[in-house]
Amino acid sequence: MLSITANAAGSESPTVLIFGDSLSAGFGIEVDQSWAALLQTRLKEQGYEHRVVNASVSGETTEGGATRIEMALQDFSPALIILELGGNDGLRGIPTSRVKNNLAKIVTRAKASGAAVVMLGIRIPTNYGPRYSADFEAVFRQVSAELDIQWIEFFMEGIALHDELLQDDRIHPNADAQAILLDNAWPIISATLNK
Repeated sequence: MLSITANAAGSESPTVLIFGDSLSAGFGIEVDQSWAALLQTRLKEQGYEHRVVNASVSGETTEGGATRIEMALQDFSPALIILELGGNDGLRGIPTSRVKNNLAKIVTRAKASGAAVVMLGIRIPTNYGPRYSADFEAVFRQVSAELDIQWIEFFMEGIALHDELLQDDRIHPNADAQAILLDNAWPIISATLNK
């Protein structure tokens, strides 16, 4: 498991665990440029004592996440989990029923541990066909409604169609996009922390 812990107020600080794939792992950029690092800075600036632990793994699927969640909960005892998985499932055409089941397992286990959960939704390119794309996007809506968690529809909003914000592969956000990713996720993060 890749984990990067940014220093906050100390080891007794509540933990925000980012549990995602390459979009959150800082793929192709310096770690201190990633939206996870920017989140730690914002939390500190706004008076939160939370420390951010990034347990994101490039290439991760929801199935891998469902396998890893127990260890992550044991290792970090998070107060909040930011769940950002599913993109790799969609790109591989994994049946949406499996994606939904895996996400539900992660959320259910996390909530049972006492952690709050927010979810960052993902969309996939339209060349996978309108039916699969629609079913895939609906998974995040369904999981959030059925398990009563905050979510956003599209984590890559304002980035995905802007080449200047993407790396050469035209999939992964570059360093300039990281502040936008944080701004996209921040409303549900702050709302959940303030409950």
